[in-house]
Amino acid sequence: MSTVLILADFVGEKASKSTVEIATAGAVIGEVTALVLAPVGKGAARAATLVHGPIAKAIVVESDDFDKHGVPATADALAQVITKMQPAAVLVVSHAFGKEVAGRVAMKVQSGIITDAVAIAADCTTTQLVFGGSTTVHSKISHGVSIITVRPNTVTADFVTCSPAIETLPLSIAEKSKLATITSSQPPVKGGRPELTEANIVVSGGRGTNGDFTAVENFADSLGAAVGASRAATDAGWYPHSHQVGQTGKTVSPTLYVACGISGAIQHRAGMQTSKTIVVINKDPEAPLFELADFGVVGDLFAVLPPATEGVKARKP
Repeated sequence: MSTVLILADFVGEKASKSTVEIATAGAVIGEVTALVLAPVGKGAARAATLVHGPIAKAIVVESDDFDKHGVPATADALAQVITKMQPAAVLVVSHAFGKEVAGRVAMKVQSGIITDAVAIAADCTTTQLVFGGSTTVHSKISHGVSIITVRPNTVTADFVTCSPAIETLPLSIAEKSKLATITSSQPPVKGGRPELTEANIVVSGGRGTNGDFTAVENFADSLGAAVGASRAATDAGWYPHSHQVGQTGKTVSPTLYVACGISGAIQHRAGMQTSKTIVVINKDPEAPLFELADFGVVGDLFAVLPPATEGVKARKP
């Protein structure tokens, strides 16, 4: 049976939902082994959080170099494990860190790479949405190990309970992977809302908010949703750039995406059009985003959102 290697992704010290998603995607190809990279003394604790997903085995590599040297050290370790295992495919979460690691690894092991896959078949053929999502592409790597990054929230995670066999693997990080050192880092400030790229529901505001995101935030909180913003809103300084959804921001694929006062430029559409259900609220009936909408409301968001918020709250137990 083919072996699929996934690079386990963690939020703090716990395996993320995206780890379960890439494990689910990998199980279509073969038996899934998760690679857990951790500082010395923390590997077992991290591996112990791999309790969901079709994961048969976990390989733990401990080194303080992962925190000190970041992407190069991570790519070095992953490349060494690939060389030892020769898996059929390697899956990585498609965020900024994951894509940089995957690119470096592809060079190290002389293999092809596919980024931002939204689906994977048993023969490692992937599905991607390109040109702002206007075109669907099916691709397959023809040389070396299939290295694939998978876009979060595009694979329905199988939260089956698992208890993978854990193996510790001693590795040394090459000196050439330690040329840059991280001297300090600041973790992102987290509020009470879900992380944007992993949220099941996202409510975004755009130019139509006129800089006032109160109604958008209140509606998002009533749904337990993350808050996003269009490029116009972030460029104007109305909302932090870390919340920007779009081609130059974050790509999201939630179960429900609510766009409030966003016209729907191709830049924004590229970051959200794989959402399962799209609701558009805009007072301009000609707004391009209505073309993607499953449900649309022609109206001022400041008139639509407050009663919608109260309606959601009234239906909660």
